[in-house]
Amino acid sequence: MPFRCAALLLSAAVLLGLTTPSAQAVDREREFPTGTVTAADGRTLFAGPDGRVLQPRGFNLDKYDETTEADVRAVAAHGFTLLRVAVTWSRLEPARGHYDAAELAKLNRVLDWADRYRLLALVDLHQDVYGPAFGSDGIPAWATRDDGLPFVPDPANWFNGYFQPAVQAAFRHLYDDPDLRRDQAAFYTRLVRELRGHRSLLGYDLFNEPFGPVDGDPSDPAVLAACAAQLEQGRLAAMYQRLIAAVRQADQRSWLFVEPTVLVGQGVPTQLPGFADPRPGGARIGYAPHFYDTAVENGADWDPADGFVTAYTTAIAAYPRAHRMPLLVGEWGPPNSRTPGNAELVRRQVAAMAGFAAGWTMWYWCAGQGGYCALGPDGTPAPGDGPVFGPYAPVLAGRPVHESWAADRYQVTLDAIGGWTELATAPGARVTVDGARAELDTSAPGHPRLRLHPGVRATVTVVQNG
Repeated sequence: MPFRCAALLLSAAVLLGLTTPSAQAVDREREFPTGTVTAADGRTLFAGPDGRVLQPRGFNLDKYDETTEADVRAVAAHGFTLLRVAVTWSRLEPARGHYDAAELAKLNRVLDWADRYRLLALVDLHQDVYGPAFGSDGIPAWATRDDGLPFVPDPANWFNGYFQPAVQAAFRHLYDDPDLRRDQAAFYTRLVRELRGHRSLLGYDLFNEPFGPVDGDPSDPAVLAACAAQLEQGRLAAMYQRLIAAVRQADQRSWLFVEPTVLVGQGVPTQLPGFADPRPGGARIGYAPHFYDTAVENGADWDPADGFVTAYTTAIAAYPRAHRMPLLVGEWGPPNSRTPGNAELVRRQVAAMAGFAAGWTMWYWCAGQGGYCALGPDGTPAPGDGPVFGPYAPVLAGRPVHESWAADRYQVTLDAIGGWTELATAPGARVTVDGARAELDTSAPGHPRLRLHPGVRATVTVVQNG
């Protein structure tokens, strides 16, 4: 018969059939994912050098230089393990061949904090509507060629800027012009050389929300889908191949993530090809789509009848499974989680990602009255964002057979391989184990650990407010 342990209150140190570990046995050093394993549901998951499954979760940091050490410390204290750090070519190389030492120092300082608090950091090469030539951030003005075509911003919808003739021309030149290709690759190699010494560095999200020429009426979904497919199979694929080669000139360790176009949020599957990794050993290339509902982004409260989560989940699954790539959702979250529909959207997104993602970073970490801020003014989870802070397992000592998340409840069935399964919970959470005896270590409040005997299948349930 399976053994069922009694419920455990994590505010007290309890042992289950084994001795309580000493303080010296507790090792909270964050493992770097050196490879992958395949879960029973087909997901490709990150794995550390000891074979344990790593499930990084966290937040995007503010891209306009407002992040403090206290922010990074707080992310870690809440049990998260991953930061996505946005940087822009325009800020780091404002003139061709001139690298801004102050901006590089800011970036190194953030990664120093990640090192200190044992987090992983994903450096996101960010752009919005190409760059500062069009009132945004991303590609430098000196690398912008608009052919003298018009650009008329739309204050009501910044995304419409992508369809302006000048922006379309700028993207075409970035993809096609040999000198701009060389400049971009040289920048990536230079940046990687600057950052490669950080133990926290997970890797690089190679190009945020790629876009490109749209030949035809952009209001026609069929036209957009056809242009996105052409971009992903041609110009964008070639860019990613160049950037992978540029990074690998200086860094053989990091993970490199490719993004599809934003049309994946409308249920359009990516047409990207697979990518070879020139590093020795196994490939370290992942897939980093975003998980946004267009209507919600435009200010609507989410309508659960719109089918968004189901359509997105269907569209997202095939590509990473076909190429055995870990999927890390780089951005997700509504601009206002405080409305009823959007609060439900957050809950469903957290639950859905259990079925297709190896990890995620929410947009984004800040405290405020509204907007995308995950925290309220008092520093507690914003109304509607509670599920984001629910319990989970950053490290699993075994292969997951099934996982599920809800607002305050996490459950995983795993085939144990030995070693510690690490949990992230609120104090006083309730843990039960079905199917095996378990050893519990509560020496680090909010970060309990369980050890299961290798070879057993057990179900671990954590209820945060039960």
